[in-house]
Amino acid sequence: MDFLCVYSRWEEEKKEDGVKWMQLEHRGPYFVPLYEPLPEDVQFYYDGKPLKLSLATEEIATFYAKMLDHEYTTKEIFQNNFFHDWRKEMTSEEQEIIKDLEKCDFREIHKYFVDKNEARKALPKEEKQKLKEEADKIQEEYGYCILDGHREKIGNFKTEPPGLFRGRGEHPKMGMLKKRIMPEDVIINCSRDSKIPEPPEGHRWKEVRFDNTVTWLASWTENIQNTWKYIMLNPSSKLKGEKDWQKYEVARRLKGVVHTIRAQYRRDWKSKELKKRQRAVALYFIDKLALRAGNEKEEGETADTVGCCSLRVEHIQLHAQLDGQEHVVEFDFLGKDSIRYYNKVSVEKPVFKNLQLFMKNKDPTDDLFDLLTTAFLNKHLQHLMDGLTAKVFRTYNASITLQEQLKALTNPEDDVAGKLLSYNRANRAVAILCNHQRSIPKTYARSMQVLQQKIDAKKKQVEEAQEEVKKAEDEFKDTEDAKAEANVEKKKKLLKRLEEQLAKLNIQATDKEENKQIALGTSKLNYLDPRISVAWCKKFGIPIERIYNKTQREKFAWAIDMAGEDFEF
Repeated sequence: MDFLCVYSRWEEEKKEDGVKWMQLEHRGPYFVPLYEPLPEDVQFYYDGKPLKLSLATEEIATFYAKMLDHEYTTKEIFQNNFFHDWRKEMTSEEQEIIKDLEKCDFREIHKYFVDKNEARKALPKEEKQKLKEEADKIQEEYGYCILDGHREKIGNFKTEPPGLFRGRGEHPKMGMLKKRIMPEDVIINCSRDSKIPEPPEGHRWKEVRFDNTVTWLASWTENIQNTWKYIMLNPSSKLKGEKDWQKYEVARRLKGVVHTIRAQYRRDWKSKELKKRQRAVALYFIDKLALRAGNEKEEGETADTVGCCSLRVEHIQLHAQLDGQEHVVEFDFLGKDSIRYYNKVSVEKPVFKNLQLFMKNKDPTDDLFDLLTTAFLNKHLQHLMDGLTAKVFRTYNASITLQEQLKALTNPEDDVAGKLLSYNRANRAVAILCNHQRSIPKTYARSMQVLQQKIDAKKKQVEEAQEEVKKAEDEFKDTEDAKAEANVEKKKKLLKRLEEQLAKLNIQATDKEENKQIALGTSKLNYLDPRISVAWCKKFGIPIERIYNKTQREKFAWAIDMAGEDFEF
């Protein structure tokens, strides 16, 4: 791809403030197909007897049946939420009969969907090709829009199918019914002079808007958390690329003033105003620990998740000394997506003293920073630097950490596998900083077992090759002819290749083990300036596709074309 051509795409004429586009035309969302009833011979059983369900009740039963082999359906909160929502959708006759989830037998329905899935996997090549062509046709029709004369790819052009809400971590709403999105729920956004998308036959849109200060094409409210969902442009689109680029440029600007900001909040630790002291300690946590600010939310609306500003006294414990360190703060709370944040951190003495002061005469459920709100903190951040938010600190600290870790860990003498292990270790340092966790994948134990078998087999091959080299060398000593000498070289080359393969497998096992509970993708896609990774790849001769897959390379096309090997965040 020509550099100047791509660069000019990001540098096209700027629009007046707030205006994102002049022309936007699209087909609207693609709605997931309506429910198809189960075959007559696939039955639901209640208390050991077959029971014919109404269509709406049956559809919801299939959501639960499909998840029978999943850990979620063993959790009491999931079961209770599901049963409560399912009963609301039943007919009055069904409500009279179905009163206990324990007596419900979904196994036949579960087996039907497992078999259906296996049959789909076993389809002949021609059938699979036909399905792919159908999917491509839908993508072609609904997956693109016209934005200011450019044909741009749309990200998620399909509405989410109905199902059971899972949530992350121990979410209190897991198991609740996610309702089907209908055209009557959807707001369309396009340009006034464009061809307005047609709703499906017999339906109408909730509203049609012509708002060129936003970048979404369609939106609706989902029923579980009452949050807005959007159809947006694909990450590879010009608008998204520009937004990404600007996000990292703001974080780079923080680099120039961060020392001044740190000096300021350190001074504020001794302020006569308690409110300023609280703000300064919170800012220290946001900076040092990459904590989220924590937005206010309606009581009982979502899980009991908190951020820095909404921490309660019960979320921290103070230790004058712990594990050989002084002034230790022990954090334990549920963060975004109900992911537990647990950390023991040695802090500076004034921070520790201030925390003791903030906790004095308070109950465990009282706010730690009772004089502080997210709005007050953000206003202060804006005053320190235009565009500065707590998230900018996360982006800045994540990117700086990656850059520093790559410099410290990369050995120019390593082969590609060794350098990639260093990259993942640097990325992992960021994921730990940002508390990006995941549960151990279900396939982890099996895949490690398979990998270990490969390592054991390779070790055996190496041992055999070592014996072969020794034999060849003995033969050469006896005969000293050219043929025997060539055989020694041949056996040594084979041994070297096998040893390299073994080293590569060992690196793979180390990487897998170290990453089993860390989600590397979140920080890589959202908090790390991609130019750091691109520059590292170019400097050390690592193919970019070893770091970013095809979709990610499209998303970061701007970075791949802008960053040279000497780029510094």
